[in-house]
Parts: sequence; structure tokens; C-alpha cells
Amino acid sequence: MIAVAMSGGVDSSAAAALLRNRGEEIVGLSMQLWNQRRSPASQKNGEASAESEVSRTGRCCSIDDIWDARRVATHLGIPFYVLNLENQFENTVVAPFVASYIRGETPSPCILCNNFVKFHHLVDRAASIGADHVATGHYARVRFDVALGRWLLLRGRDRKKDQSYFLFGLTQAQLSKTVFPLGELTKPEVREIARQAGLPTFDKAESQEICFVQGKSYAEFVEQYAGMDATSPGPIVDAAGGVIGTHAGIHKFTVGQRKGLMATGRPQYVVKIEPASNRIVIGEDRELRQRRFAVRDANWIAIAQPSEPIRCEVQIRNRFEPRRATVGIEDGQVIVEFDEPQRAVTPGQGAVFYWEDVVVGGGWIQSAN
Repeated sequence: MIAVAMSGGVDSSAAAALLRNRGEEIVGLSMQLWNQRRSPASQKNGEASAESEVSRTGRCCSIDDIWDARRVATHLGIPFYVLNLENQFENTVVAPFVASYIRGETPSPCILCNNFVKFHHLVDRAASIGADHVATGHYARVRFDVALGRWLLLRGRDRKKDQSYFLFGLTQAQLSKTVFPLGELTKPEVREIARQAGLPTFDKAESQEICFVQGKSYAEFVEQYAGMDATSPGPIVDAAGGVIGTHAGIHKFTVGQRKGLMATGRPQYVVKIEPASNRIVIGEDRELRQRRFAVRDANWIAIAQPSEPIRCEVQIRNRFEPRRATVGIEDGQVIVEFDEPQRAVTPGQGAVFYWEDVVVGGGWIQSAN
């Protein structure tokens, strides 16, 4: 039996329809992840305002989304269950997201969610109901390589929709139990499959926001969740260390940002965030170019951790084109060195290593030198 993670969107709905049409025994699972509970900063007296109660439901696996998933499951005639993973989601996604911004990083919560919530808990819960595999609507592919003796994660055929970047944290055990029914399809093909199947979500729009910050800026969410005491103003300096202004908190900035900086006669960008000194360092575009950086918490998929440097392409943001680089281990730390300097290497983002379509591994950008 295959447990299908159903978010209420067209992709996971089409994945379920495809598997059912292939004659697979399937069950639908939706995950309740976030209900926009009031942040600790807004609970001083333990009283809920009418406004906070209205805004409790978030976008990802919200009540509406779960209802859509249930409608699809009913249409397909398959069993359907809802998993409450709110505590796990807050502990492994929301809290680290906030802590990362306070450290001067720019986090990628969708990667954390895949690593520590969707696949980790989904595989375990699926096994508890007798499902030996799980399926999702991700545009990615998985296969076993006999020669390597390892499960491989590959890009989706539709490069415009490829989501392998967000999945670099999957383990061999998780990949061995994962099915990606949409891996060989394009988005238009998926919508047509959903339309022909009569799925009620076939024309549903995609959400472009991070679920738990919908309706507010990242900075606002950080301040509400962590409390204003967790953020503080500090200096904005140039490359020489000269103070040229002040900021209202490093969580409001990201490497490469131009908006919100004072005019100096030339375009200026955030080139570095220094949490220890609470400083924002700005400079010209050329100062954003970096060649070398460290990676923490690396996960290796296609190979075991290499003992010698390897050549590959490295992608440092979801929409970033991968570039040729050497990845090696120095004093126990993974180091990436691009052939050519790249713009805005940003701590907190994922760095994913590829051999063409194959995900070799990946980790989190720790520092740029």
C-alpha cells in the first residue's frame, strides 16, 4: 500500500489519481502543520483577541486545504486521514526559521519541512497504517542504482518545476520508500490529468507564500514570534567599517538586498550580516561576488562522504542556475569553491550538489569568505 501526502493542491491530487489509475492500493494522508497560533509575544495576559482568532488558519494544510484534500479522496474513493503534526512543525521548522533570521541568516523553511516533518514523520505514520511506501506531488525522481548500491534523487523532467533542491536532506531509508508520480511530467500535463480525472482541485491556484507568514512580512513574523526583545537596532557600515547609518534589526536584511538602504550616490547592497557585532555591511555589487564558502550538516545521497574533492555543479538558491565547483572536505568541514565567483552567497540557504540531474548531496551555507 502507498500513502499519498495530500496537501489539497493540484499536484498531490494528481499524484493520487495517477497511482489509483495504475491499480495501486492507496490511502490519503493530510498533515495539519500550522494554525497561525498567536506568538508568545502576543499572549502576555493569556487572552485571545478577536483579530488573532480570525487569523489562526494558515495556508499550508489549512482547514480549507485539508477539506480540498478530503474532497479529492472522496472523489477517488480512497481512505483519508489527517495527521496533526503542529508541534513537530513548530519545533523543527518555525522556531529554527526565527532563530536563523535572528542569527543574521536567510533560512529556507521548505527544506526544513521536507527534511524533518513531511518525510520523516510521514514515513513513520504511513508504516503504522500498513503502507510500505509514501508518495508526494513533488517534481522529482527517485531510482535505485545497482552499480552504486544506493538510492538516487534526480531532478524532475520539468526543469521549470523541479523541486529536487528542496529534498537534498532525504536519507537512503526515506528514498527507498518514496514515490514521485509526477517526476516525468510537466505542470500543464499534471493539470490536464487532474482535469480529465474530474478532480475538484484541477484549476486551483498555487500558493507562493511560506505558509506560516502569510499576510505579513518575514520581519513582522520574527518580531511577533520571538518578541521585540530578541531584535535590536545597530549600525550600518561600509566595507571600511565606517558608520553610515543605523538599522532596526538584522532580521530585516538579507545578503544581496538593495531595498531599504540609504542613498550614497551609487547602488548599494547588503554584502554581509554580522550578528556578533549586530552590524549590516553594505557595498557595491562587485563586493557581493564570492568564490568559496563552508557548508554545515551535509547530507550525501549519490555517494558516501568523499575523501577527495569532487567536481560537480552547485546550486545555492532555488531559482539559481547551478555553477561548476569543487566540493571537498577541509579539517572535517565541507568546503565549496566555485570556478567563478558567484553573487550573493547567503548563509542559511541550501547548497545542493549535482552531477547533471543527479543530486550528489547538499547542506546549509554557513559562511562566505
